[in-house]
Amino acid sequence: MAKPVVVIVGRSNVGKSTLFNRITKTKSAIVEDLPGVTRDRNYIDAEWDNKKFTVVDTGGFYLEPPDEIFSQVKEHALFAIEEGDVIIHLLDGKEGLKPSDFELAKLLRSSGKKVLWVVNKIDAPSREDRIIDFYSLGVDKIWPISALTGYGYDDFMEHLTSILPSSIPETSEFPKVAVVGRPNVGKSTLINTLIGKKRMIVSATPGTTRDSIDTVCTYYGKKYILIDTAGLRKKSKIGYSIERFAMIRALRSIQRCDIALLVLDANEGVVEQDKQIANIVNEYGKGAIFLLNKWDMVEDPEFAYKRLINELYRKIWFMDYV
Repeated sequence: MAKPVVVIVGRSNVGKSTLFNRITKTKSAIVEDLPGVTRDRNYIDAEWDNKKFTVVDTGGFYLEPPDEIFSQVKEHALFAIEEGDVIIHLLDGKEGLKPSDFELAKLLRSSGKKVLWVVNKIDAPSREDRIIDFYSLGVDKIWPISALTGYGYDDFMEHLTSILPSSIPETSEFPKVAVVGRPNVGKSTLINTLIGKKRMIVSATPGTTRDSIDTVCTYYGKKYILIDTAGLRKKSKIGYSIERFAMIRALRSIQRCDIALLVLDANEGVVEQDKQIANIVNEYGKGAIFLLNKWDMVEDPEFAYKRLINELYRKIWFMDYV
């Protein structure tokens, strides 16, 4: 069952990570006690009033600031619009409005998505008058909060969870299989091979998440449901953060599946993002199969196989049962 996704967007230093940490009751960077599993967690499952959802801090997508602030704002908005069920546009009540706030608000308003306009760093009733200027964004409701102290937080969260789409448990008579992996490892090609035709799906029904298609696949008389996550936007549209965005897509598919087929590039070997996706599969307790794709391009198959098996044991040691 895929949980609703709440995406926090806003310009730098408005308090996105502070709000993220308060909602998730964690620190955004979680390090396991065991060595080798450090998770850069800009997405974490959360719960409020028995309602479960996944929170995404877009600030975690950017290790280095881009040259132009508007390009960063646009990437935030594109991701939020594409992936979020509810979008939190976080604003700074101390600094006031900046040009990038208007840029982001314009993109979000035109998206048709559920957007909450939240002014942070308002920690007392006497400071709520600061929010008046923010109505110039063209919105009809603004939530004053302090992510640091918790002022106004409970009322805001009550409203947030009230507008989340319902999470209805999925029932299926067939096992659900998700094909996951980082971009360009050959997931779509694999799915086309498994269903025996190029996107001519015989039995396709909309998935629980709007960006996936469930395909009934028959193999030796047994039926399976393939969860095919839609492709990411082209890199020219989303920019250098594409690999981070792919993780959220993988998360949604993994939440829904019974078995995850983790596709690896046999030529490139096991890289950090492969490890991160495997970690998600492991966390959710899903069955897993590693697939070494692009094997036809390997020069020395016997040597490559031994090398890749060693890499798997060394880098994804926490799934040595696969």
